Amino acid sequence: MKHPSLGDYLKNGRLPAADEFGCGQGGKFRASLHGPVRNEPTKPTGRSAAAGRVFVPKPVSRCCASVTGPLGVFSLIAPPKTGLGTKTDRLRFFSQSLRVLLCSWMLTLAYPELINAQSQTTGFPVVIQVNALDRVAPWNPAWRFFGADEPNYATTPNGSALLRELGALAPGNVYFRTHNLLNTGNGLPALKWGSTDAYQEGSNGQAVYDWTLLDGIFDQYQKSGIQPYVEIGFMPQALSIHPNPYQHHWTPHSSYSSIYTGWAYPPRDYSRWSELVYQWTRHDLDRYGSTNLSHWYWETWNEPNIGYWQGKRGDFFKLHDYAIQGVLRAFPGARVGGPDSAGGGTPFLRDFLKHCLYGTNAATGRIGTPLDFISFHAKGSPVYTNDHVRMGISSQLRNMDSAFKIIASFPALTHTPVVIGESDPDGCAACQGDALGYRNGSLYACYTAATLAREYELADRDGICLDGSLTWAFEFEDTPPFAGFRVLTTDGIDLPVLNVFRMLARMRGNRVKVSSSSQIPLTDILRRGVRIQPDVSALASLDHGQLCVLIWHYLDDDLPGPPADVTLHLHGLPAALPVTLRHFRIDENHSNSFTAWKAMNSPYPLSPSQTESLRAASQLAELESTKTIISTQSDYTAQFQLPREAVSLLVFSWNDSAQPAQKTPQ
Repeated sequence: MKHPSLGDYLKNGRLPAADEFGCGQGGKFRASLHGPVRNEPTKPTGRSAAAGRVFVPKPVSRCCASVTGPLGVFSLIAPPKTGLGTKTDRLRFFSQSLRVLLCSWMLTLAYPELINAQSQTTGFPVVIQVNALDRVAPWNPAWRFFGADEPNYATTPNGSALLRELGALAPGNVYFRTHNLLNTGNGLPALKWGSTDAYQEGSNGQAVYDWTLLDGIFDQYQKSGIQPYVEIGFMPQALSIHPNPYQHHWTPHSSYSSIYTGWAYPPRDYSRWSELVYQWTRHDLDRYGSTNLSHWYWETWNEPNIGYWQGKRGDFFKLHDYAIQGVLRAFPGARVGGPDSAGGGTPFLRDFLKHCLYGTNAATGRIGTPLDFISFHAKGSPVYTNDHVRMGISSQLRNMDSAFKIIASFPALTHTPVVIGESDPDGCAACQGDALGYRNGSLYACYTAATLAREYELADRDGICLDGSLTWAFEFEDTPPFAGFRVLTTDGIDLPVLNVFRMLARMRGNRVKVSSSSQIPLTDILRRGVRIQPDVSALASLDHGQLCVLIWHYLDDDLPGPPADVTLHLHGLPAALPVTLRHFRIDENHSNSFTAWKAMNSPYPLSPSQTESLRAASQLAELESTKTIISTQSDYTAQFQLPREAVSLLVFSWNDSAQPAQKTPQ
């Protein structure tokens, strides 16, 4: 029998399936293709083989090997009578394995469209069950916090428009945090820079306060329905012990450490520092009123355990004590906390909590510093490998896990709210690079949904009172569209990630029980991320007459893959009543301005008509027209395909009086 060669496959333009490759003389060895790889263990090997490696299990009745390549898992089987007893047979066996792998890679290069077509149309089954009668906890809108380095963007046209978009998601309950609020300067924004010129000193050394620029920023927040998450910092030039050089001129090509100039140093006079904070707080109290200020968060500095603070640890505790004293002297009802430190559960976080609970307050001389909330930062670690981005969700979740464990170790903090003051897939919003290529497309949105679900799970497990998870992304002015920054909008055009927040804003009431056949266990994600098989799971909320189910299809590696054939089973819908179903979607072709821009051949600059077209494509889109369903029972099943890196939100609505009763957790 003549075995088909690689040339035969290329000539015929088809993929081999369970065919014999020309892998040996007389058909002594047979190679079979077991379909597209789905990042799951395959029975021929007993375990997953790393791509490009050969795994030979212990022979039982026959000897075999498997090779994982881009086309699938190839098993080479030696007939039982032949075996691999001699050295020559073993060498030939491994030689044929390598030939199969080489053939698969060559086919991929020659006919990528065949590979993509096969992987994109052949789905894998996923069963998701939602019980609307089983309440887990009140729905926590932890997503409602945002922030950026550059405070002055708030008053630009695009920045103001984005603030209004964010504020409309949950009016009065969205928070914004920003660096550089007390920096000396003319108020002109730049990458990783901002200023308000709030503090100067006259010729006689007397303090001179000017709140004009600060008022403009906070006024815009208030008009947009946003509350400030006030970061008290950085050091005005006139107070810094190292005032020059002061303003940096950082670019994405600069060393990151070049930003640490005079603003990052301790004050030459801590009493003047406290008085500055007092005067600022008193001014805001007069301008915005005590009701508004009672909802604000106040914390000192940013990431004082790394270069943002050019003093010693004890110096920062002193800075914090004096700042909080200034806030509370002006408004005793203020909500104060911190330390917004980097790296999750660090010794710095532990020492800060000890200082606030048991240490001597440098400003008052008494024991302890008020702590109404605890804040820290958690970041992922994407890399660029083998011509694609690989996300680092495990790094971000491990940051949270370690910080939660430290907080939980203090019984006095059991009920203290926790805010993850920056929670992002990477560590630098203004940086660019191959590893950050996920930002423009739907992967960022999908990652955000998958991460938020695990934040809830971690907080539930550790008994943490999670109050917020802050997305450090906003917008940049005077940059080309889709320039690769971590932003929510680009040149006034919304990115797909903003649509995941539009989805989350529709969820309210109570979180209800969800299970998925393709949910990756939290312990596995913490250990190694989501790299073996995709995480396809869901969050669900039930409010008066509305059930929302948010479903994502996530993998760390930004690679094409088969869709999930989702079967969604719902229990607890009202029987014999009309229920409206709306299905919203973020994927390559829905709610995706980046795809639309690429379809235009990536124009720059944009014409007015192109801008309007992209803005239309950037809005949250529905996958299909609204349906009305009537079920004779309280159960309902929906089926649909969910592509890789996609997010769906299914919203079921009915007459409020027909809301099902909920089972309270015991």
